[in-house]
Amino acid sequence: MLYVKNVPGWERALRIALGLIGLAFAAMNWPADAMAVAVGLMGAMLALTGLVGFCPMCAMVGRTLDKGR
Repeated sequence: MLYVKNVPGWERALRIALGLIGLAFAAMNWPADAMAVAVGLMGAMLALTGLVGFCPMCAMVGRTLDKGR
């Protein structure tokens, strides 16, 4: 495996839910609003990190999962 999961299960579910909400907002407002593009990109990134279980920004600051606790 190329990465170690660093996002707990509850946060993964929250990231997926918020990501899908952001993508839905972007889909509804795509042609009219430039902010919809930014919200769509952030939603896609949130959903992807939730699905994979790895967040590069969390890894950069040294966040790990303590499975023993």
